[in-house]
Amino acid sequence: MTDVDLLYTEVEDDLRSVVRSVLTAQCEPGAVTALYDGDRALVADLWKNIAVDLGLAGLLIPEADGGAGASAREAAVVLEELGRFVAPVPFLTSAVVATTALVGSGSALLGQLAAGERTAALVVPLTTATHATLPTVSAGADGRLTGKVTSVAGALEADVLLVPATGPDGVALYAVSATDTQLTPVVSFDMTRQLADIEFDGAAGELVVAEGEAAVRRALAAGTALLASEQYGVARWCLDETVAYLKQRRQFGRVVGGFQAVKHRLADLYTAVESGNAAARYAAATLAEDDADAPVAAAVAQAFCSDLAVYAGEEAVQLHGGMGMTWEHPAHLYLKRAKADQLAFGTAGAHRVRLADLVEVPGS
Repeated sequence: MTDVDLLYTEVEDDLRSVVRSVLTAQCEPGAVTALYDGDRALVADLWKNIAVDLGLAGLLIPEADGGAGASAREAAVVLEELGRFVAPVPFLTSAVVATTALVGSGSALLGQLAAGERTAALVVPLTTATHATLPTVSAGADGRLTGKVTSVAGALEADVLLVPATGPDGVALYAVSATDTQLTPVVSFDMTRQLADIEFDGAAGELVVAEGEAAVRRALAAGTALLASEQYGVARWCLDETVAYLKQRRQFGRVVGGFQAVKHRLADLYTAVESGNAAARYAAATLAEDDADAPVAAAVAQAFCSDLAVYAGEEAVQLHGGMGMTWEHPAHLYLKRAKADQLAFGTAGAHRVRLADLVEVPGS
């Protein structure tokens, strides 16, 4: 294991405080739950506050391209808070994944993304792992794209789509206006990150990255590593809210949190969440430093944190008793986000197989 500092810096703590204050004021659970009834009014205003007012859309974009020039460590802190509020904003899909695909391309689109003028999405299924075969559409010699990609995250919020397409010279990355495609929203298990199917029927694409496969895999690697921080944020909320509830809920004349069996469950959950924090922080830190251990750290983080978030969500629902099973209580939002994230960028099992290959486990 590479020796990196996992402690939060003062800058990261300040960033967390600012993001949390905005989310506390504008991302209350009732508005998030309304997404399941088709009311997406929260999304645009909240994303504007995050992307433009706080300037976080350009967090990972170099200063030379108009961004903040920050690192994956700062992005991880933002994702922890977004996970804590199950915020329905495309930070992961646009400010992390799509942006990472474009960094170093010299495209003018980077400056527009940094300013929050445009929002982008990488057109691959959300379940695509870094090392998996990349689904692509076809690109003609004139740059027109043909094909269909399903289950794309962030597409509904994006006005520009980054499309991996196979042409005469191999896989390249093209920028396509979302209005030039047939985009079909999908009723998703997690409506805070709703998916969409996208069909291209001769849509005009602008070549932005010639070495498209390398750019896409770099973007997926960043998404994989930093998704763990969002999953940790989900798990942390579940732990904190459940502990707070069990400190006041009384049964048989006693505080429920005082029962030994409940204490044991909370202790196990606390230990798991703290371990998840360490795994997510290490993945973010190694990614920030472009450390050789980054692929291993990302695989470890996803193998652990994707299951952790689901475990924490299930415990939150169960330990809140009948209240946890209601639509009005926000616990279901966290369990749904956790279950959806469990498939994002590859399952925990796929990452364990990948990890065995990376560390050369015999017989893997």
